[in-house]
Amino acid sequence: MVLKKAKKILRFEVKAIEGLIEKLNHNFSEAVDLILSCKGRVVITGMGKPGIIGQKISATLSSTGIPSLFLHPAEAVHGDLGMVKKDDIVIALSNSGETEEIIKLIPLLKKIGTKIVSICGNPRSTLAKYSDCFLNVSVKKEPGLLGFIPSASTTAMLAMGDTLALVLVEQRGFRIEEFAFYHPAGTIGRKLLLKVEDIMRTGRAHAKVKKGKRIKEVLFVITKARAGSVTVVDEKGHILGIFTDGDLRRKLETDPDLLKRKVEDVMTKNPVSLKEGSLAVEALRILQEKKIDEAPVVDEKKRLIGLVDVQDLLKAGLV
Repeated sequence: MVLKKAKKILRFEVKAIEGLIEKLNHNFSEAVDLILSCKGRVVITGMGKPGIIGQKISATLSSTGIPSLFLHPAEAVHGDLGMVKKDDIVIALSNSGETEEIIKLIPLLKKIGTKIVSICGNPRSTLAKYSDCFLNVSVKKEPGLLGFIPSASTTAMLAMGDTLALVLVEQRGFRIEEFAFYHPAGTIGRKLLLKVEDIMRTGRAHAKVKKGKRIKEVLFVITKARAGSVTVVDEKGHILGIFTDGDLRRKLETDPDLLKRKVEDVMTKNPVSLKEGSLAVEALRILQEKKIDEAPVVDEKKRLIGLVDVQDLLKAGLV
């Protein structure tokens, strides 16, 4: 009985988010344009539960390089309004759109000259009417027996705020290196700041041979390094190709004399390589995109210095 009720509530919450898709219109695009052109900060305000959601949205924006702060509406009319400047944009959250503390701010914000974007559940409300841009997050009702505890409405607000933040990330071309800069501490920071040279295989753990070696000899090198591939290089250490255990299995089926072949005759030429200094998360993206399990790492002169295997990324907690 308890699980049945829980599933019913979760389905209700899912429908609240799905309902936002149909409500998206030109106002969302205008909100994105306003924030992209903002020369100041994005100030988030909201009372009660919407205020808590607002703090999360503000944190997400800040973490993606958009200066943002949370302004408590009750404190705003007691002096904190001085935080807001003309070049800022205010995002106001209120389900009813008639929250007293928020409504009191509207004429003051208008006097400052700040643009207002509202995330609101009532299109006919005072807040929606006097906003420069209105994002509709209305829900038919809250789930549960009582039907009035803020849950579906705050879920919808959070989803809209996250959507706005993530679209802004893409529109601004925000790079993962920048995200890493704003997250230098903790697990996220450690993962995002890892570079390929921090986890790549080198020395005995990195199987590499010069051209001219027979596949039979190459297999001994791979086995000794406990690797899944061997990188083939020229006399100066530049990459010529790569030969993987997958290549071995596939070619053995059609070539009974494979073990006698020279590695350069059966290797994959000009393989995908990673540049020294690249972030490990970028290496992961490339491996997934190219659907490969390993890639050589080269220095600025394109000489082989190591190899990144998907297993290394697993150990680093990136997968």
